[in-house]
Amino acid sequence: MQNTPFPTPSAVVSRQVITLGGGCFWCTEAVFVKVRGVTDVESGYCNGQARNPTYEEVCSGETGHVEVVRLEFDPAQISLRQILEVFFAIHDPTILNQQGHDVGTQYRSGVYTSAPEQLPVIDTLLAELAVNGTYRKPVVTEVLQLSNYWPAEINHQDYFANHPHHGYCQMVAAPKVEKFRKMFANLAKN
Repeated sequence: MQNTPFPTPSAVVSRQVITLGGGCFWCTEAVFVKVRGVTDVESGYCNGQARNPTYEEVCSGETGHVEVVRLEFDPAQISLRQILEVFFAIHDPTILNQQGHDVGTQYRSGVYTSAPEQLPVIDTLLAELAVNGTYRKPVVTEVLQLSNYWPAEINHQDYFANHPHHGYCQMVAAPKVEKFRKMFANLAKN
């Protein structure tokens, strides 16, 4: 019998998860599927009161949920900080409960985590944004523990990829994808 050594911690590929709310999940998902090191992107709803809510229920504003994308990523390829830099560049984190024409608490800016070790990275970046003049107004992004998460219905997954000519996708999602490509070409998947 051959003695096979256990892999060292640095040899073990670990994935991390972060959940982000930056307005309509179609737009946020459209960007993050193009980010190198992001291995899975799923649109969903988090931190609300109802169990397994529908899109219509969340859009009513009555459930307390946020439209989010759940990202799984490989920290050997992309850091949490880089993911957050993309996130803050593609939406306006200074407007409470609104992104463009999408208005309601379900469109609030938020970072939701189940990993306490991610908080220092999040807090450091938010502190830098507060003092470096990136935004003229204060950042209102909420940072909370992920208390619950529900995947969105199948017709909301990969929406931009499946409906690239939809008017909303052309007017809102496509410019965010283009902004990502221009600002973060080094982070784009091949």
